[in-house]
Amino acid sequence: MSMFEKSAAECATKKGMNEHNKNLSSAQKTLFFSRFLMAEDLCFFHKDTLIIKTPKKSPVLLRLIVLVITMVCGIYICSICVKQSETHTGTEFADIEVIERPCCEYGIDKSQIPYLHYPKPKTFNRAECACNPVRFFVIISMQRSGSGWFETLLNSHINVSSNGEIFLVNNRWDNISSIVENLDRVYNLDWFTSASKNHCSAAVGFKWMLNQGLMEHHNEIVEYFNSRGVSAIFLFRKNLLRRMVSVLANSYDQHAKLLNGTHKSHVHSPEEAETLSKYKPTINSASLTRDLKEMEATATKALEYFHSTWHMVLYYEDLIRNRTKLVEVQEFLRLPVMNLTSRQVKIHKGQLSEHIKNWDDVNNTLRGTAYETFLRADY
Repeated sequence: MSMFEKSAAECATKKGMNEHNKNLSSAQKTLFFSRFLMAEDLCFFHKDTLIIKTPKKSPVLLRLIVLVITMVCGIYICSICVKQSETHTGTEFADIEVIERPCCEYGIDKSQIPYLHYPKPKTFNRAECACNPVRFFVIISMQRSGSGWFETLLNSHINVSSNGEIFLVNNRWDNISSIVENLDRVYNLDWFTSASKNHCSAAVGFKWMLNQGLMEHHNEIVEYFNSRGVSAIFLFRKNLLRRMVSVLANSYDQHAKLLNGTHKSHVHSPEEAETLSKYKPTINSASLTRDLKEMEATATKALEYFHSTWHMVLYYEDLIRNRTKLVEVQEFLRLPVMNLTSRQVKIHKGQLSEHIKNWDDVNNTLRGTAYETFLRADY
């Protein structure tokens, strides 16, 4: 007999079971009643219709299983995402390091590469000018040789920053360590003056006088210049007697302050120049020849010390007579050639006899010597 037929038979005899229960023992009644409940769970009658009920399963267990599987899958997916994120971040840093490479130097004369620099200042960001090459230079001279005037000419160029006489302060050249520290500041574009055009400078430098530690530490400085690719511009005066007049007159004005109580080494008007030129120094004729020889020897020694550097030699008198010399300077520094100008006005003009108080003594001392040409006007 099938399960369906058995269930139907049990259901059909439902009413008769109550009568039989009376005649059964208590154990039999209990067994019978259990079977009856099981049959009742399976089916019931509604009028003439037979309805069969399927056994119920608890949904709580199923839901718990689904929840556990979902959590496991979620944790697994999250762990994969985190690993991918870490890998992606590492890749981005690696890409940044690859991008940060030196500026290209294509199309540039290979012989000039040692003189091209790409400074990274500590005090500012060169921004769009970061890959504009900068040349390092230094103007080597002696006081009152026209270096101030020459520097103003260079600074009139839109791409040049010449920062003046940085070693005028003695403690900056006490020792080679201090000298190098200051040189690094200038050439790293971290030295600020009114002449600074730091962001897009094509050439940066300063003035350095021979008596400011340059000669004492020449070996280390030559090594620095050659290793850093610094171009040296030597500027001297041919007429050392005129330089002597300018030195003595400037020294006097430091104390006299002829311009309304103010000392000026350089002037910008003819009136100021005329006022300063009125003072006529007295030159020691007894030591004049020796003094001129010493100045001449100092300049010659400087050229010997720095002969291995990349350099050019200029003379003040040549710049006065021939302004095309300024074109040569710009070409030496590989700058776009421009018309260079200065507001400075020359103080001592004309014949030297008009500017030396004891002219006769000086004239007699230098007559017949190698320095006799200094007595004549040279511009």
